[in-house]
Amino acid sequence: VACDWSSDVCSSDLRYLIAGVLALGLNASAALAETIEDVIGEQLNAFNERDMPKAFDFASPMIKRLFGNASNFGSMVSRAYPMVWNNSDVRFLGVREMGGSRIQKVLVRDADGGLHMLEYKMIPVQDGWQIDGVQLLPAPELGA
Repeated sequence: VACDWSSDVCSSDLRYLIAGVLALGLNASAALAETIEDVIGEQLNAFNERDMPKAFDFASPMIKRLFGNASNFGSMVSRAYPMVWNNSDVRFLGVREMGGSRIQKVLVRDADGGLHMLEYKMIPVQDGWQIDGVQLLPAPELGA
């Protein structure tokens, strides 16, 4: 379609089209702005702050159904994952794809200085990522 740039109608229509395309691009960027590392890091911070409702917000619908509420979820984490409950340092390692989800390997230092390797199963949702499970990996054997 040819457009005479001197025409107010044509340039007005074109401005709306460009604005719409830019808005779609910005909305897509905003939806992907919360990275896997952001989600895991924010949940770990929420555990340190003992903000269970916030920590629970990062859980997938399946995890939310399983535990029912933030209090039950927090109790489970404090017992089963003490290194997550009281974390002092976090390092994000490799991520791999697995059947539509991503597995993020994370090295966590607990409050006593011990290191723990975890894998976070992440699922995509409309506005980013949610945590669909965490697995503690066995400590690597160190050779002499």
